[in-house]
This record gives sequence, C-alpha cells and structure tokens, in this order.
Amino acid sequence: MRYLSFDLEATGLKENDFIIEFAMIPFDTETMTFEEKLAKEYVVKCPTFESLKPNLDKWVIDNNKKLIERAHEKGISLSNFKENLKNYFESKEVKNYFGNKKIILFGKSMNSIDLPFLSRDLGFEFIRNYFHHRVLDLTSVALGLIDFKMLPPECESGSVLMKHLGYGEVAHTALADSKNTAKMYFKLIEMLKK
Repeated sequence: MRYLSFDLEATGLKENDFIIEFAMIPFDTETMTFEEKLAKEYVVKCPTFESLKPNLDKWVIDNNKKLIERAHEKGISLSNFKENLKNYFESKEVKNYFGNKKIILFGKSMNSIDLPFLSRDLGFEFIRNYFHHRVLDLTSVALGLIDFKMLPPECESGSVLMKHLGYGEVAHTALADSKNTAKMYFKLIEMLKK
C-alpha cells in the first residue's frame, strides 16, 4: 500500500492554536521505501512569540520558541499554504504515485490534533477532495499490538515506542517526525512478518 506520512507542529494543542510547520512524504509498504522527491515541508505564518506567550503551555515556551519565531518571520500565509498543497496534490507526479486515487493519510495520534487542525484550516471540502476517508494511525497500530502482547504497555507513548524500536528521541520537527513515524511502521511490519 502507499500512504502519505505527514506531521505538523503547532503553537500548542488547544483549539485555537496555530499550525506552524507541516511536512509530508509518500511511502510504499511493498518496497519499504520513501518517495523522497515528493517530500515537502512548509512553514506557516503565525503571530509573534511574545503575543502568543501568555496563552502558551510551558512545554511550548521551553521547546518551540525558535519554531514559532521562524514561523512568524518566514512562514507563508494560510491561504498560500492551502494553494501550495492544492498544487502538490494536483501535480502529475503525486497523482501518478498514488494511482490517481484519493490519498490515505498516515501519522501518529493524528485524530486528536493533526486532522482537526487540517480540517479547520484547509476546510472540509479540501480534505474530502484529496484524502481518503480511511486513515492509518501508528498509535492505533501500537495499541493493537499492546493488546496482542506483542509490545510492552509503555509503547502507547510515541516517544517510548520510538526508543523501543531503536530510533532514539522524537525530533519535534514535522519532516523528521513524518519520516520516523513511517520508519517505525516499517519496523513493526518486519516484526509481524517474523
């Protein structure tokens, strides 16, 4: 199967927080390969760090200040982000890679943050136009494997799963996280084949 692994970084996890970074990379589970030439990363404009700071969680203040500052200074507008995505999904290369079908999104814990943010900022019609209604979430796969006693219970945490599978720390950048999430899925597939 072919999927589009994606990840986003935001100013926080609350309803009114802003997407500040978005990245995606297609991958194929038959060949266990990425389509590197179709990898994309976007920085999306947000308000200044100082204006956001009173409402930011401590973790975001301590860890994402530079990302927020970069998004404010160098990010593209939300409308340009949406237009860039539209051009990407309409491109011949992307349509050929996915067989001119709707794209199945892949990520981790995406139902609580990533998909609601994308639906809010891109709109329901955009989501329905380009993406399949089915998604594959690595967190759900891991939870199932925990139920089957094939992974330890601590692996319900994405960062613990990453360490357990030998990939180290979560990068907290969208492109690195989208790649690492797919790599973990490759490793779980190999584990299940044995």
